[in-house]
Amino acid sequence: MKRTYFALFCLLTSLSMTQAQSPIGPKATIKPKELNTNGHKRIDNYYYLNERENPEVIAYLNAENAYLEQVLTPVKDLRKKLFDEMKGRIKEQDESVPYKEGNYYYYSRYVMGGEYPVYCRKKGSLDGPEEILFDGNAMAKGHNYYHLGGYEVSDNEELAIYAEDIVSRRLYTLRVKNLKTGKVYSDRIPDVEGDNFAWAADNKTLFYIKKDPQTLLGYQVYRHVLGTSPQTDVLVYEEADNQFYMGLGRSKSKKYIAIGSDHNGVATEYRLLEASQPMGPFKVFLPREKGHEYDIVHDQDKFYVRTNWKAENFRLMEVPEGKTADRTAWKEVIPHRPDVYLANMDVFVNHLVLGERKDGLTDIRVINQQTKTDEYLDFGEPAYVAGIGYNPDFNTNMLRFSYSSLTTPNSTFDYNMDTKEKTVKKQQEVLGGFDKANYVSERVYATSRDGVQVPVSLVYRKGTPKDGSAPLLQYAYGSYGYSIDPSFSSTRLSLLDRGFIFAIAHIRGGQEMGRRWYEDGKMLKKKNTFNDFVDVSEYLIKNKYTSADKLFAMGGSAGGLLMGAVINQAPQLYRGVVASVPFVDVVTTMLDESIPLTTGEFEEWGNPQNQPYYEYMLSYSPYDNVEKKAYPNLLVTTGLHDSQVQYWEPAKWVAKLRALKTDNNQLLLHTNMEAGHGGASGRFQVLKEIALEYAFILNLVGITQ
Repeated sequence: MKRTYFALFCLLTSLSMTQAQSPIGPKATIKPKELNTNGHKRIDNYYYLNERENPEVIAYLNAENAYLEQVLTPVKDLRKKLFDEMKGRIKEQDESVPYKEGNYYYYSRYVMGGEYPVYCRKKGSLDGPEEILFDGNAMAKGHNYYHLGGYEVSDNEELAIYAEDIVSRRLYTLRVKNLKTGKVYSDRIPDVEGDNFAWAADNKTLFYIKKDPQTLLGYQVYRHVLGTSPQTDVLVYEEADNQFYMGLGRSKSKKYIAIGSDHNGVATEYRLLEASQPMGPFKVFLPREKGHEYDIVHDQDKFYVRTNWKAENFRLMEVPEGKTADRTAWKEVIPHRPDVYLANMDVFVNHLVLGERKDGLTDIRVINQQTKTDEYLDFGEPAYVAGIGYNPDFNTNMLRFSYSSLTTPNSTFDYNMDTKEKTVKKQQEVLGGFDKANYVSERVYATSRDGVQVPVSLVYRKGTPKDGSAPLLQYAYGSYGYSIDPSFSSTRLSLLDRGFIFAIAHIRGGQEMGRRWYEDGKMLKKKNTFNDFVDVSEYLIKNKYTSADKLFAMGGSAGGLLMGAVINQAPQLYRGVVASVPFVDVVTTMLDESIPLTTGEFEEWGNPQNQPYYEYMLSYSPYDNVEKKAYPNLLVTTGLHDSQVQYWEPAKWVAKLRALKTDNNQLLLHTNMEAGHGGASGRFQVLKEIALEYAFILNLVGITQ
C-alpha cells in the first residue's frame, strides 16, 4: 500500500511538473461541489484543495511553485541581490536594550550567522556575568521551523516556563527550565498558547491555556504543579462561548493572575486570582456584557479601567479593590473625548502613562499623579509611530518608549518623567550607508467616495519625480481595528532606492482615526474598507504620485482579502498586486466552524448563517466574485501549515483565476511547504520571501538590477 501511494505521488508530481512548463501555468482539476446556504446554491470547483494529505493537492502546490520559478527566471539574480542587500543592512551581531525586572537585567542578542535570538540576563548590573537562558539557534537545530513563543521567570528567579512550536501551526508545547542548573524538567504539556502562562508566587504552581487542536482556540485554563503529571492538572476555567478569545498573565504588581476573555470587539471579562493563593478560585472582575469592552491595570489598592462604557473612544476610570463588580464605585479619571481614542495605559508609583490616537497619529501622555500635571511627548515629524514600551518596574520614574517614522529607524528611549529628559538607549543601526536625510515623508488626505478623508502616509527618496512617472507601492490592512502605523523598514529601502514611492493607506477597518473608523469598516460596512483603498489609489494617480501602469498594491491576511476585493472592483488601476496569505474564500470559511478561528470572527465579518450577512459577504468575497475579465499581474503567497488563513484559500483563488481570467498577465502562487501564517521562522530566511515579492514587482517595471 505504501509503495502504491508513493508511485501515485511520483506520477502526479511528474504530470504537474510538465504542466508547470506551460506558459499559462498549472491548471487544477475541476471537481464541482455543491454548497447550499440559506436556500442559495453555489458550485465550488476547487473545494477538494482543502485535502492537505491528498497527493494530488500537494503535487498541484509543488507545480505552482515550479511554475513561479520558471516565470521568474529572468530575476533569479535580482532575488539573490535583493536578499544580500537587505541582509547587508542588518547588523548581524546585535543586542536589545536591557530591561530590569527583579534582580536581573534581561536582554536578547544575535550572533554572527545566527537566525534566532539568544535570550540572556545579568544579575545586579550590566557589568555582571552573562547567563544564557535560551539559545534559539541551538534549540532550532534539526527543525525546518522553530519558534520560541515566550518565557516567564518565576518569583524566585530560578525557573522559567517557555513554549515551543516546531510546525508553525501555533500549537505550542510548554516546558520548564531550571535557570540555575540548565536542567529542562520532564514536565511537557502539548497544545498550549505560546505566550499565555503565569507563575504563582510559590514558584511551583503555574497556569496555562490549553488549545483545541482542531479550531486552535484557547478555551481552557489549567493549573499545573511542577513535577506532577499533566494528566493530573486541574481545570480552573473553561470558556463556554467559542466566540471569545482568551488571554492569561500576571499583573505588573505581581499580586494577581488574570484570565481575560474577549469577544472580538463586543465584550470583555476578566477573572482574577491572588498569586499568593494559587489553589483558590478565580473571581470575576466585572461580568461580561454585550457592547462593553474594558482593560485593567492594578495599582496598589485600586485598579485603573480603560472602558468604552458610555464612551465610544474609551475613557479611564478607577475602582478600589474588592468593589470592581460594582460599577457605581467606578470613578472617572479621564473623560471620553470624541476626537481622541484612548488606546492603552501603564502605571508607575508616581505616574500614569496613556497611549492615545488623534488625527491618525499616536501620542504618549504622561500624568504626574502627585502634582496632577500632564504633558504630551513631542516627536516633531509629520508621520510617525510612538508606543509605550515594556516597563516591568513599578517603582521608577523612567518610562521606556519606542519611536520610529518612515524615515527614522526604530528607536528605544528612556524618558525621565520628573526631569523631562529623553535618552536614546538604542536606534536600529542600518548598515550600507543609510542616511535618513536622503528620504522624505509626507502625510496627505484622500477623499473617499462618501466624503470621508482618508489619511495616507508616503515616503520616497529625495529627487523622486512626482509627475506620474514614478512607480508606487500602496499598502494597507483595514481590519480588526488594527492600525498600520508609519514605521521604518530597512527592507523597504530596496524599493525606495530604485525610485519607488511607498504609501500606507490608513483605511477604515483600522483604528487610526478612533473607534468609529473601525466600526465603519466591519460587518455590513466592510465595503468602506475596499472603497477607501481604491479611492486612495485614484487620488495618488490624479495627484501625479504615480500612474496606473506603475501602481502596485500589497496586503496580507485580511489585507489579502482587501487585495482580492479591489482587483475585482478596479483591476484597471493596478499594474501588479501582491496578496500574502490572503483570506479570500470568506463565505465558505465563515460557514465552517471547524476551521481555526472562524467562530471568533463572527463579530468582524458577520455570521453567514444569517441571510443578510450571507448576502453581503457573498457580494464581496474575492473567490466568489472572480469573473471572466482581465486582472493585474498577481503574486499570491501562502504556507502549507498556516493556522490563520488555511493554504487552500489562496490555492483555490489562484486556480479559479487561472481558469477564468482573460489577460496574459502573470499569475503566480508560492506555497511555503514548511511554514505557516508568518512565513519562514529564521531572522534572515524571511528576507527571501520579501526578495521574491520585490523582484516580482520590480520586474514588471523593467528594473532587473
